Amino acid sequence: MVTFVCDGCGKCCTSLGAYIRIERQLTEQDYYCRNGITGEVFPVHVQPEFADEIDEEFISGKWGTSGSRTGCIFMRKNPERPGAVCAIYPTRPQICREFRCYHMVIFDSRGGVVGRMIGRADIQTADPVLARIWIEEIRPLVIEAVSGTPPDTSHLITLPSGDPGWMQKVSAILASHGYRGEPVT
Repeated sequence: MVTFVCDGCGKCCTSLGAYIRIERQLTEQDYYCRNGITGEVFPVHVQPEFADEIDEEFISGKWGTSGSRTGCIFMRKNPERPGAVCAIYPTRPQICREFRCYHMVIFDSRGGVVGRMIGRADIQTADPVLARIWIEEIRPLVIEAVSGTPPDTSHLITLPSGDPGWMQKVSAILASHGYRGEPVT
């Protein structure tokens, strides 16, 4: 198993962040928030360098209105490098802690990372052989797993990548071509 490492892409903040809403402000840095999916209410503490900015956006009511950016109010531009940072990272909710941008890391025969399985079992790779294997042999497994599901409910399907049996099938296909797939924890 490979350990997930956040690269600051902001995918969690843009996809799940729309469901994180501030219920009440306690102090300039402390808020009660609600997870719009589970209904869970949780406290968060904003890191000092982002407190004024978030306080101003919350009080003005401008967050999420037409013309402003979308996603989580706590997502901020990383001041040190390209990408995003979470202003409440140490106190972020469970749904954010469990989010994984990718579900498997793929290594070549020398142990170098050549790909990552992302989203609904798509791949991110610059390796043309791996891309071909994925399209011809692995993507059909995804289609098979979700076939017969009405399109309006496809978002409710558990990703095949969450099924250990499916991950073993993918790993076996990759191994037959000299690659190694490691699920991400």
